[in-house]
Parts: sequence; C-alpha cells; structure tokens
Amino acid sequence: MVVLNRIYTKTGDAGETALGNGARVPKHAPRVAAYGTVDELNATLGLARLHAGGEMAAAIARIQNDLFDLGADLARPDMARDAEAGHPVLRIVPAQVVRLESEMDAMIARLDPLRSFILPGGSALSAHLHLCRTVARRAEREAVALAGAEEVNDQALIYLNRLSDWFFTAGRIANDEGRADILWVPGANRDGT
Repeated sequence: MVVLNRIYTKTGDAGETALGNGARVPKHAPRVAAYGTVDELNATLGLARLHAGGEMAAAIARIQNDLFDLGADLARPDMARDAEAGHPVLRIVPAQVVRLESEMDAMIARLDPLRSFILPGGSALSAHLHLCRTVARRAEREAVALAGAEEVNDQALIYLNRLSDWFFTAGRIANDEGRADILWVPGANRDGT
C-alpha cells in the first residue's frame, strides 16, 4: 500500500505530470484531460451520494471505486507493456460493464416508459445524478478523442458510455421512480408568457 505523507511534491511546478507508467507529459495532454474529467466526475458523484441512502448509496460507492480504477486505467498508456509493470495494472474489465447493465435493467423494470424528454431536476439526488450524467458524457468524449490518437482500453470507453445511461436511469429512480420527473414541454414559452 502506498503511504501519502506529503500531498505536494513540487514535480508538477513546470506544468508536467507523471502518467501511471512514469512518463512525464504536459498537464494539458489529452490523456490527463480524460482522467482528470473522470476525477471531476467522482467528486460530482460524491455530492450526489450525500443525498442517497440504502441501495442507491451502495451503488454509488461501488461506482466511485470503479472511477478510481478507470482513472488508473486511463493514466497508464501502452497496454502491451502491462505485464512488465511488476505489479497488477488496473484496467476496467467487462464484469464492471455488465454490473452497470444489470443494475440499469433492474431500475428500468421499476419505471414506466418515457413518453417525453425530461428536464434535469426534481429531487436533489436526481438533479445531482443528472449533473453526473453530463460530466460522464464529457469524460466519454475526451476518452474517445484520446482513443483516436492513442491506445485506450475499449472496456474503459464502454464503461463510460454505460455509466451516463446508469446516471440517467438512477436519476429517474430518485424522482419517485419517475413519477416526479419534470417533463420537457416543447415550445412551452414561445408565446412569450
């Protein structure tokens, strides 16, 4: 286990940071942007967790742990050299994606079908989960852009795609199983009133 005695290292003072394989890159590098947004998502999810209880809080805790795995995955390029690391390299695996899908299927079974787009909001938990959904979509866009230039674990991309869907579905569950969803009314304000 790593012990963190000091938080500041001064190694990033010149605008560079170390990746999981030790390589130094600029802090604005696409890989750093991708895992930085995953970190932002985890912090945003921590706010949602303040409003959750029971099964939802447990699911959010699992996802927060997965997001650290995902950040570690994205922070380590050159998957072909994982075996040379001398320690297990964290990568998102299909079982993590399957778990999200199973949880979504169970939530969807409790919801009436959507007949309209919904506006983010309703309960505090739902509003926070919708914010998580949008940050997850941004993380996915950044990871896909990274994958266009460098190797990225395909399971990491799939996980991010499923995760935003999970947040949408969980947001509906948090709104009294969809009964308190706020429906979009197309053109509702076009008459100026």
